[in-house]
Amino acid sequence: MKALTPQQVASSLAARPYDLPHACVSTWLDAGVPSPRVAAWADHSVAVLHRVYAACLDGREDEARHRVDGFRQGR
Repeated sequence: MKALTPQQVASSLAARPYDLPHACVSTWLDAGVPSPRVAAWADHSVAVLHRVYAACLDGREDEARHRVDGFRQGR
């Protein structure tokens, strides 16, 4: 069974096959899926996930603080 059609193989889609799972993992992280869940789905350890995808995780301090504040207010 082939994963890509002949047209997909001829396109830039298949130029770097790693780009597809990388885009998927990046999307999950950007969507706010917790790192341990993404690591399990991607068959990575959390340490590898954080090392490889650190840019997707950086800069989320405001979001994290908002979540903590929301949790405190909900109690």
